[in-house]
This record gives sequence, C-alpha cells and structure tokens, in this order.
Amino acid sequence: MSQHTVTLSGEIDLPGFRREARALLAGLVPPEDTHWHTAAGADWKTKGAGTALPDTRDTHVATNLFLPRSFMSLCDTVILHNDPTRFVLLYRLLWRLVHEPDLRRNPLDTDRMRALHMAQAVRRDMQKMKSLTRFKAIDEGVGTEPLHIAWFSPDHHIAEAVAPFFARRLAHLRWAILTPERSVRWNGEALEFGLGMRREKVPPQVIEGDALLARYRQVFNPVRSALVTRPEAQPSDARSQ
Repeated sequence: MSQHTVTLSGEIDLPGFRREARALLAGLVPPEDTHWHTAAGADWKTKGAGTALPDTRDTHVATNLFLPRSFMSLCDTVILHNDPTRFVLLYRLLWRLVHEPDLRRNPLDTDRMRALHMAQAVRRDMQKMKSLTRFKAIDEGVGTEPLHIAWFSPDHHIAEAVAPFFARRLAHLRWAILTPERSVRWNGEALEFGLGMRREKVPPQVIEGDALLARYRQVFNPVRSALVTRPEAQPSDARSQ
C-alpha cells in the first residue's frame, strides 16, 4: 500500500488532526502507512496537505463510529505534548479502537498507557505554568495602567491552552506572557497571540523594565499574525480524562 503524508498546520492543530484522521480511517489507511508532519510557522487555517486517499464510498461507516468521550479528551491533551510522534500514536489508537474492540477493556495496553503518561505530563506542565508564572509591572509612561509582563518556558505546547486561565484570573490587568514558542497578551477584551521569544533574547531575571518592554514590543507592536480568542473559551485539554 502507498505511503500517506499528512502535514498539519501547526503543533496543536487538533481540528486538522481530527479531519485528516477521519479521512485516513475512512480510506482504510493503516497507521504504519502514514507519516505525520507539522508546518512550522504555517497559517493555522491552512488545510493539511496529504496524498490522495483511496475511494471511501463504501467505507464511510467507519467514520461514524462512536468513540469514547475519554479518547476524545485524551486527544485534546496529548496533542499538546512535545513528542513529535504523538500524532502517530493517536492515530494508531484510533485505528485500533475501530479494529480491536477489546482494546477499550485493556487498561494495561502499551499504546494506551503511553498516551495517558503523555497526558499527565501535559497537565503537570499546565499546572506549573499557572502556579509559577511571575509578572513584573512595567510603567510604559503613556498615561495607561502598568503592563504586567512575565517570562515562562513550558515543556510542552501549552501556552494557548493555559492563556484563558490568566484571562479570567487577571481580567482587570494589562498583561503579557512571553514564551519561546508562543507569546500571549490580554488587551482587556480578548487574548492575542504572537510570536515566541527565545530564552537568550529575554533579559536576565525578566527584569529590567526597559529591556523587557522592548522584547514585548517586538512581538506585539504590531501584532504579527495574531490569533484572537475570547476569554470565556475553555482550554480543551483541561478536561479530566
């Protein structure tokens, strides 16, 4: 059977993964014949490009299979892990759920346990970001409220998922969090996401106001390719398994 390459639009392109996984499943493409990639810096809305799939007119029933809520929640969390093989693992689990009904009753399955451990690592990282992020108030000198800036380096792709937590908790403040992969700020009404900031470009101790403010302005003035979300949006990976 031919190999199928899927390119997702980003590291946390969950809609893209679900769409492509359904297409692969409907096309009866086994996990060993798939290759998953992410397009660094690509537009979030760019559709994943892959090899043409086999005719699915007689196999559409597979995509209508009811999947446990726990598996869907697991996908939401595992996709935030930094392991580049996570998409392979999740599609293999999906394939096996369809073709191996007994898998749901085997809590010690190797693939299942690996995915659960990855989900646990992501949740720990999210909790660490929530509890250890420290903001520094900086006066921009333009007659506005102080800007609270923080630096945090998560282990996984969690910045966008955790951002709504800070939006709810610090809704009354102007704040921004710089991370190596993705930076986020709260403008008082919505979250705005911008480019990441590498550690070597962040002032020691995230500290000296002028230097840190300059880094912030590199990211958000103007906002480059900002993705705006409302504060009431809940991070999908925060659901318990």
